Amino acid sequence: MQANRKVEARKIRHVRVRRLVQGTAQRPRLVVFRSLNHIYAQIIDDADGKTLCSVDSRAAEFRTKMKTGGNVAAAKLVGELIAQRAKARGIGPVVFDRGGYQYHGRVKALADAARAGGLAF
Repeated sequence: MQANRKVEARKIRHVRVRRLVQGTAQRPRLVVFRSLNHIYAQIIDDADGKTLCSVDSRAAEFRTKMKTGGNVAAAKLVGELIAQRAKARGIGPVVFDRGGYQYHGRVKALADAARAGGLAF
């Protein structure tokens, strides 16, 4: 099936990116996952194997501001929210992991909003 090949190709690209991108305590990894209807962002410390903070388009604070989660505007809002949560936890510099997706559209919007919110990458 065509859909399975696309998903498998993305997973292969993600593994290839993950060979180079590692999150540490000083510079954790900002991971993006997007589905058809939602977008998710997590900040992960790979050394400890812990998720430090996360935001997605299904969260209650997201739903009060926006109805749908599968567009560029939603990605911008998730980027702003992840930057706010990271700043509250004292996280500044991060490494960006695009998750095997093209740096375009929703992924780029989330990254730009996170940068504008104060994350450095």
